[in-house]
Amino acid sequence: MTSAQSVALEREELLTLARAAALQAHAPYSHFRVGAVVVADGQLYRGVNVEISSYGLTLCAERAALAAAVSAGARRITHVAVACIDAPPSAPVSARTPCGACRQWLADLAPQAIIYIDGLEESLTVKDLLPYAFAL
Repeated sequence: MTSAQSVALEREELLTLARAAALQAHAPYSHFRVGAVVVADGQLYRGVNVEISSYGLTLCAERAALAAAVSAGARRITHVAVACIDAPPSAPVSARTPCGACRQWLADLAPQAIIYIDGLEESLTVKDLLPYAFAL
């Protein structure tokens, strides 16, 4: 297997896991289920969006997965896969990519990660998503 084939397989496996995770999302208001998978220190961490009635306090799938990794003691996050299983095939890229808060979390916790978005053929980096991320 070539390196390109290995990366493609890894990408599809991670997106499949993210889609499966999204089935567990709690999205009673938006009905927009999202799943995320983070690879950190060689381990997988899953997250889903959890909506509550106070929308601003909703937890996104990306932040849930990142928090799970950090809570487990993981330090080196190498890959992130995100799947919005209720996004129609015609949905624009902007409807599939992480929100601003999640982009900042990625910039702080996974600055070198390769990011896969379900429905988007290209792989992204944090710099692609948030070119001028806030930093201290």
